Amino acid sequence: MSWGTELWDQFDNLEKHTQWGIDILEKYIKFVKERTEIELNYAKQLRNLSKKYQPKKNSKEEEEYKYTACKAFLSTLNEMNDYAGQHEVISENMTSQITVDLMRYVQELKQERKSNFHDGRKAQQHIETCWKQLESSKRRFERDCKEADRAQQYFEKMDADINVTKADVEKARQQAQIRHQMAEDSKADYSSTLQRFNQEQWEYYHTHIPNIFQKIQEMEERRIVRIGESMKTYAEVDRQVIPIIGKCLDGIVKAAESINQKNDSQLVVEAYKSGFEPPGDIEFEDYTQPMKRTVSDNSLSSAKEGKPELKFGGKSRGKLWPFIKKNKLSLKLGATPEDFSNLPPEQRRKKLQQKVDDLNKEIQKETDQRDAITKMKDVYLKNPQMGDPASLDHKLTEVTQNIEKLRLETQKFEAWLAEVEGRLPARSEQARRQSGMYDGQTHQAVTNCAQDRESSPDGSYTEEQSQERELKVLATDFDDEFDDEEPLPAIGTCKALYTFEGQNEGTISVTEGEMLSVIEEDKGDGWTRIRRSEDEEGYVPTSYVEVYLDKNAKGAKTYI
Repeated sequence: MSWGTELWDQFDNLEKHTQWGIDILEKYIKFVKERTEIELNYAKQLRNLSKKYQPKKNSKEEEEYKYTACKAFLSTLNEMNDYAGQHEVISENMTSQITVDLMRYVQELKQERKSNFHDGRKAQQHIETCWKQLESSKRRFERDCKEADRAQQYFEKMDADINVTKADVEKARQQAQIRHQMAEDSKADYSSTLQRFNQEQWEYYHTHIPNIFQKIQEMEERRIVRIGESMKTYAEVDRQVIPIIGKCLDGIVKAAESINQKNDSQLVVEAYKSGFEPPGDIEFEDYTQPMKRTVSDNSLSSAKEGKPELKFGGKSRGKLWPFIKKNKLSLKLGATPEDFSNLPPEQRRKKLQQKVDDLNKEIQKETDQRDAITKMKDVYLKNPQMGDPASLDHKLTEVTQNIEKLRLETQKFEAWLAEVEGRLPARSEQARRQSGMYDGQTHQAVTNCAQDRESSPDGSYTEEQSQERELKVLATDFDDEFDDEEPLPAIGTCKALYTFEGQNEGTISVTEGEMLSVIEEDKGDGWTRIRRSEDEEGYVPTSYVEVYLDKNAKGAKTYI
């Protein structure tokens, strides 16, 4: 099968078909290019997604990733990042191995096609020229033959006419001979031109056109083979990354299998364990005879000798754990004491241990720096041309002072840590009450709980009444600073300018436009104490409310 023999007369259709083949190739190139763009965008979106859910450094979210489930999620994010990288590899390989290569080949193909069809048109023009020459020679031969016939007829007419002179007859005879000779010459030229045309035509249809069409056929077949190879490459580029993508997915599965619910449960215990013992049993109080109620040593600590009994009326305005009102001083500003005394014992121990470890790392870092400076100074002493040893004295002194400061700081935190772990004597009761919100309960306050119980109208009391009374009378020494026997009077009103979400302890949430009572104005710390109802009060940022103080109220200040 050859286009040269089978399609010898389909020059125009072959020209259209080869152009269509190039269009198909360009369409495939466009398809691959758009696929590479999709892969790049997909990889970019995957990376952004992975980055979006990565834990932020030095944030509370980063601390959550100590749990195995969170670690597995972090591994999944990392694997997805690698997964995105494989899609970038697909895009790069398709661009380099298919798109760029085919675009270069298309240019070469267009040039080759242009050259082949140029040769075909040239051959067509040549055979058309030969045909025109043949037609011209044929018409001239025909014309000369007709002219010769007319000249012969005229001569015969003149020769038969008796009235015509002999000279006119001779002239007619000569003219007839000239026309006859011209006809013979035209005949010879026509015959020669016809033979030459037939030869050219045979070469055109049996040599030139077949050769040109054969080249066009080979060009077209190479295009078809090339697009097939590109499709194979397209599949292979995808296939090459399948093992790596499989490893990424295996990594996700492995991370999921590494999740240990028991370990996470233990981490919750370590994170939130307070170190306190549960309260002991409360002894029965017999009102028929004077008895003294004892308090479990494991539940509440004893108060200082001679501490006056505390008795509070009204409802408790803070959350209690267990039976203990939280220290409002530490909640007011949200500040954390240096010794973490606001935390339960177990959590405090962990924070102190972490602080000691961090300080030891800083000491080691400074020590290494000091050793390096010392070595450099020794080198300068042995080789003065390398530098002045005295120039390092200031830096060496500064580093030594830093080490000493860090050591003193470490000793301070180690002492607090030893106290928590029971290696050192406990601090005074007054310091203990100031350091945490769990140590302020007193034995005397518990005794008041029993003494202040009230009987029901029928002469008995219920367990609910007993528990409610216990919650009312228990308090810390620091509660005296903020709580009186009666609720603090309102010294004015305020309007919430913005919505505030009170997420920290001691704060209160307000809604924009809400009117509330002011019970304590800003004392320079940026917080105002407000009340919504008798048992719902707390602090809000002063900038979030517009305060209207009652000039006649006790403790109110006049703003100028």
